[in-house]
Amino acid sequence: MGKLDVPGASLFYEVRGSGPVLLLICGGIYDAAGYAGLADLLADRYTVVTYDRRGNSRSPLDGPPERQRVETHADDASLLLAEVADGPAHVFGNSSGAQIGLELAARHPEQVRALVAHEPPLLTLLPDADHWEAVMADVERAYRDGGAGPAMGTFGAALGMGGGEHEGSAEQASAEQQQPPSPEMLEMFARFEKNTEFFVGYEVPGFGRYTPDVDALRGSSVRIVPAAGEESAGEPPHRAALVLAERLGTSAEIYPGDHGGFGPHAAAFAARLAEAFPVE
Repeated sequence: MGKLDVPGASLFYEVRGSGPVLLLICGGIYDAAGYAGLADLLADRYTVVTYDRRGNSRSPLDGPPERQRVETHADDASLLLAEVADGPAHVFGNSSGAQIGLELAARHPEQVRALVAHEPPLLTLLPDADHWEAVMADVERAYRDGGAGPAMGTFGAALGMGGGEHEGSAEQASAEQQQPPSPEMLEMFARFEKNTEFFVGYEVPGFGRYTPDVDALRGSSVRIVPAAGEESAGEPPHRAALVLAERLGTSAEIYPGDHGGFGPHAAAFAARLAEAFPVE
């Protein structure tokens, strides 16, 4: 475990395993612990790095919260890689973590070997982008008027998703594991619950309006693999992954499960990532 001071925040991170560096970037309300199962399965061949994104869990901001920018989070990831890696790293990002990975690849391509961008919610790339701009305005209004609960309700209803990281809960995760949660898990769930307000109040508005630099990505040396869940067809992040692949002149790969498939399908997910990130 370690701490890294970055402009405006302090990042908590974890390193496990050995081999080429693989950075896992979480999205939504999740933190490093959300990737623990996946990271453990990959640590036999990679040096796996996970972290809490700024403003979430154990990575406090230096000042009051403000609207978050994908570019700032990408610079955080760059600084973390500079701390833990001595060359280009493999990168996996899920949801808003995939958005961060894309911006990292565009801004700092020399630090990234390959990127698997799993279901990035690139709402501005969708044919109904105007609708999603209205949704972002509704979420902002709901948060301003009623706080995190109404804002999450507005956001969740608009997405219409059956599961995944933005709707993660202690009850859902416990049911998936089919065993009583440990004290560590209960602590993790409490952090996730606390992260909800920061996520919907300060991340969603900015991240929901983010557009990647497709031209920079297309011309980059980074191998970019858009990925979508086999159980999330028709959902906005799944559709966005397909559109991104088309814009990049490639095809999206289909990964196990839905938007949050890296959790309940960790073993199959790890196998797919090992294929995407060959060890030289």
